[in-house]
Amino acid sequence: MSERRSILSGSTFEEQIGYARAVVDGDWVHVSGTTGFDYATMTISDDVVEQAKQCLRNIEAALTAAQCTFADVVRVRCLLPDRADFEPCWPTLRRAFGEVRPAATMLVCGLADPRMKIEIETYARRPAG
Repeated sequence: MSERRSILSGSTFEEQIGYARAVVDGDWVHVSGTTGFDYATMTISDDVVEQAKQCLRNIEAALTAAQCTFADVVRVRCLLPDRADFEPCWPTLRRAFGEVRPAATMLVCGLADPRMKIEIETYARRPAG
């Protein structure tokens, strides 16, 4: 039977809603949609690029806890309420994923809190060994 464990970030949303920041299921790591909140302070920037950077810091922490890095990401999905906010985030996303080239999708949709300007989810495969 493969390992299955949850990784929590300390976000109050995880407790209130009932989910984990990430779930490790065998070799696979499923990172939940992650917003630009700094979970230590539960604050969020007004700037979409700063939010994208914080999303990636939050995702990186979950991947690290799962013994992965951005190099192990096979899929990334970005969700934004305003399509015009996506292009300013490209350099930030390229720094994390440009060498990895995961499959990627961007969706325009509403997010849970009007302060949220971007949400990013990833799927990674843990390295063998």
